[in-house]
Amino acid sequence: MSVGFDPYHPEFISDPYPVYASLRTHRPIFYDEHWNLTFFALHQDVEPILRDRRFGRDIRHVPAARRVDPQVYDRIYPPQYPMWTRMIRDSFIDLEPPRHTRIRRLVQWAFSRRASQSYRRRMETEAHRRLDVARETGQMEAISEYATPIPLVMIAELMGVPAADQPQLVEWSHRIVRVFDEGCTPEEGEAAEQAIVDFSDYMRELIASHRHRASDDLLSHLIGASHQGDVLSEEELISTAILVLNAGHEATVQAIGNGLIALSAHPDQWRRWQSDRSISATAVEELLRYDTPLQMFERWVTEDIDWRGTRLRAGSKIGLLFGSANRDPQSFDRPDSLDLGRVPNPHVSFGGGVHFCVGAALAREELKVAFEVLLDRLRWFELHDTPRQRIPSLIFRGVQQLPMNLEFA
Repeated sequence: MSVGFDPYHPEFISDPYPVYASLRTHRPIFYDEHWNLTFFALHQDVEPILRDRRFGRDIRHVPAARRVDPQVYDRIYPPQYPMWTRMIRDSFIDLEPPRHTRIRRLVQWAFSRRASQSYRRRMETEAHRRLDVARETGQMEAISEYATPIPLVMIAELMGVPAADQPQLVEWSHRIVRVFDEGCTPEEGEAAEQAIVDFSDYMRELIASHRHRASDDLLSHLIGASHQGDVLSEEELISTAILVLNAGHEATVQAIGNGLIALSAHPDQWRRWQSDRSISATAVEELLRYDTPLQMFERWVTEDIDWRGTRLRAGSKIGLLFGSANRDPQSFDRPDSLDLGRVPNPHVSFGGGVHFCVGAALAREELKVAFEVLLDRLRWFELHDTPRQRIPSLIFRGVQQLPMNLEFA
């Protein structure tokens, strides 16, 4: 049975949480004909499915691939965009063990908590530099002038990308991620394909230059990464670099923007954090839960499954509504309240299981720096009272611009 569900409706894009609440109550598991997905809205379903190996990111390695609806298969692995499919769908975020395990083992140490904390000084320097500029006018467009530069500059520097090339990385990243969304137009798909081609050519030159000089950046570490003699191929290096840019930049930018909107609506929580920096770790987790930048992830069903009375056919796809699961009152006390000291906080914003976000520690450190520098430098901030243009997507949640007035300490 189909349930009315329009993630592109302006009211949903503005605030999806009332719809999620209704779904959790009336239809927590439902099939949508337009998306050709069975959606899950409850935390008690989303969290265990993320850890269940019967659901996967890739279908091509199992017999169930023969049962996939051709239209669904072509949406996930678009044949008209062969370079995009190869570089994105064959990156380790979409692969399954043992290929996923092999590549993840080679790269995960570079994103460890210890490594991520070592990047902190670079991020702090960039955050302070951005606020120094904003102090001249007392205003800032938070997305382009603060949320974007902090992760972008840090990741670009770690990859050894010259400052002059960094704006091009942003443009490529924006184009590449559009293909993930159901609303992607043919023109956007072609632009994404060209962005992959251009980014790949750029990375080949960058990798070649790194092979002939000693450096302490992330790309050099990835080039030299090995496990029992195993190393990354050039194509694996390129796809991993694209993944680092997209995952390490797009989601973090929107998490900062969403967090600023949440804090502006809860000045008591801003003051709480400002007076007690010991809650920084839990504050970041709560901002990620309260309005996650990644609202929905898909999984393939690799075998016939009966899930709490719902029959899932091998070769079909499901949609996990992270935004709904993170507001589930069965798993969170007062889920619609922002509580920066919330413990426990079993949010699913970083996924779970073998595909738990490899860059989670880095993302947490980026968010801590972005907000702690603001807390150090500002008494308060005020968002402009103008309509906010939300990203028209079920997968990514964020705003395109966020102008604000700054009250410096």
